[in-house]
Amino acid sequence: MMEMRCVRCGLTPDQIPEYVAAAQAETEMGEPMTPNDYVAEEEGTLNQLTGLFACTACYIAMGQPSGPHGWTP
Repeated sequence: MMEMRCVRCGLTPDQIPEYVAAAQAETEMGEPMTPNDYVAEEEGTLNQLTGLFACTACYIAMGQPSGPHGWTP
């Protein structure tokens, strides 16, 4: 997979406080996790082929796009 990056703002998971905090919480619970790991496992908008996803703020700003089979950038 290519580098993970938000399709709208261009930030990587380790630059987005929400994903940094979520990965830290998982690590504190005993599951070592990086922000990239968190996005790979939990982010429903991640396109596994391109590495693009929509962070929460951008997903909301785009109007929360959806489709009959989900939505990926």
